Amino acid sequence: MYRNAEKELNFWFKEKRRKPLIIRGARQVGKSTLVRNFAKNNNLTLFEINLEKHSYLDKVFSTFNIDTIIREISSILKTEIAIEDSLLFLDEIQAIPSAIQALRYFYEDKPALPVISAGSLLEFTLADHHFSMPVGRVEYLHLGPMSFEEFLIAKQEDFLVDILSKFSLKDTITDTSHNLLLGFIREYMIVGGMPEAVLEYIETKQFTPVNKVHDSIIATYQDDFGKYANNKDLIRLQNLFNYVPRTVGQKIKYVNISREEQSRDIKNAIDLLSKAKIIMKVYHSNCSGIPISADIDLNVYKLIFLDIGLMNRICGVSWSELSKIDGLRLINEGALAEQFIGQHLLLESKGYESPGLYYWLRDKRSVNAEIDFVSSFGQQIVPIEVKSGKSGTLKSLLLFAGLKKSTLGIRFDLNKPSIQNIQQELRFEESTTKVGYQLLSLPLYLSEQLQRLFESLE
Repeated sequence: MYRNAEKELNFWFKEKRRKPLIIRGARQVGKSTLVRNFAKNNNLTLFEINLEKHSYLDKVFSTFNIDTIIREISSILKTEIAIEDSLLFLDEIQAIPSAIQALRYFYEDKPALPVISAGSLLEFTLADHHFSMPVGRVEYLHLGPMSFEEFLIAKQEDFLVDILSKFSLKDTITDTSHNLLLGFIREYMIVGGMPEAVLEYIETKQFTPVNKVHDSIIATYQDDFGKYANNKDLIRLQNLFNYVPRTVGQKIKYVNISREEQSRDIKNAIDLLSKAKIIMKVYHSNCSGIPISADIDLNVYKLIFLDIGLMNRICGVSWSELSKIDGLRLINEGALAEQFIGQHLLLESKGYESPGLYYWLRDKRSVNAEIDFVSSFGQQIVPIEVKSGKSGTLKSLLLFAGLKKSTLGIRFDLNKPSIQNIQQELRFEESTTKVGYQLLSLPLYLSEQLQRLFESLE
């Protein structure tokens, strides 16, 4: 999501009626680094202040007098804040909630001064605020871990990135490129997309130093538990933190998490980790129309983790183990492929939109079926499966196509791209009908090109 965020920042900066920007995302996904690089790449003078280190500024921001606020920050930075060719960055803004309120007055009184804010655990302040939010006076940018293509860019594999960005369904990917990309997919599954972990791997080309980075990030998340949960919740959060990576993609049943605790307590712990952006809920939708989110069941969902590298570290999956897993097991066993696709489907959302994931479930005695993910492209709802089975074994896709009149299904696996026209009989509730749909099969490494490839089919 990093590369997309840079594009969104450029769009934001060039807007005529630019509003202060709040960057939202989990701790250590690179929010501060993104801002610093943006200022550097655009030759802007960066005025950065960490409000957590200057909490006494609460009284200053509470005045909502922008001239007074700027003078105080200038005194701390020991330099006068210029308006032109500059950027004011209020980091750790959650430490001073009145600073969030003050963003409105930056917009109204100093519109020429670009202002960006970010913060760790900012979501808790935004969700539980007891102040007037500057609605309509700020913009949001959602940031997640680096994507697979960004990982390739960091590795300077520009040739492969070019192949992916220009690939057409009429093209053929060579065996050499295909095998290279599958190899890098496995590397990405271990390293993940946390910027510090990627940087460590690029510099050392070893996985052991990456493990240490992951351990440090994991410890930081665990240390944060005490900041947004009481003592009774700490053990529950720790258990859930270790439970989710091992059960990614499974429908959440509170009794499976703990038989001793009440459902509402477990639900509260899930909500806390969701606010911290460590886990993401994938809601079941009936998929009766657009938008998919309008038809969800808030009580039926599964979970994915923030980052596949962190997920595998918590699960104890090592490179020596992952590198020996054959392609069939990699797709059909565990949750690696589903985590990878879920993490990359989040990229389909624009940075200014709150990302969401959905799936489809039919849990009935007569017919039980599940589609790993559902996504909307224009006015069409498209089912997405993550598996290596042949077209004849994709029973859930067939049922979805029959019930929802879907004309396209997408399958992610480790094979080269292909398109098939599927015509099969569907027996449902004592009747049989013929169902036809187009099956687009894509390798995992083309997940970021899904939107573009779908549009080429129309």
